[in-house]
Amino acid sequence: MTAADLPPINAALNATATVLLCAGIVAIKREAKQAHGLLMGAAFVVSCVFLVSYVAHKILVHGVHTPFGGAGAWRTIYYAMLVSHIILAICVPPLAIVTMRHALAGRFAEHRKLSKITFPVWLYVSVTGVLVYFFLYRWFAPH
Repeated sequence: MTAADLPPINAALNATATVLLCAGIVAIKREAKQAHGLLMGAAFVVSCVFLVSYVAHKILVHGVHTPFGGAGAWRTIYYAMLVSHIILAICVPPLAIVTMRHALAGRFAEHRKLSKITFPVWLYVSVTGVLVYFFLYRWFAPH
């Protein structure tokens, strides 16, 4: 496996996390608590695999960032999205861990309260992770 193999894998992992998060929300809205727990746990595992793969990519490319090939308004849109993605991505692991710990400990009121923050942040990070891939490697790839 080379460094070039990892970005599409990382995008697929983010897309998978997005689907699992959405399915988890649907499950809890239908009061399928066991399915909700399994889906959110799977989203967490997939996100952890993504993080390992992302770090591996950075190690393989020696920390060099992929240049963005777009210009004008697209450049502004991309960098605004990227900065918000990075800042919120830093928040996801502790938010997800604490939210899950509340559920596993049976502290469902605390779990519900914190999940109202965790879910949209985690979903945004997962979706924008896929978008970052498309912006860098598909739509505005340097030639």
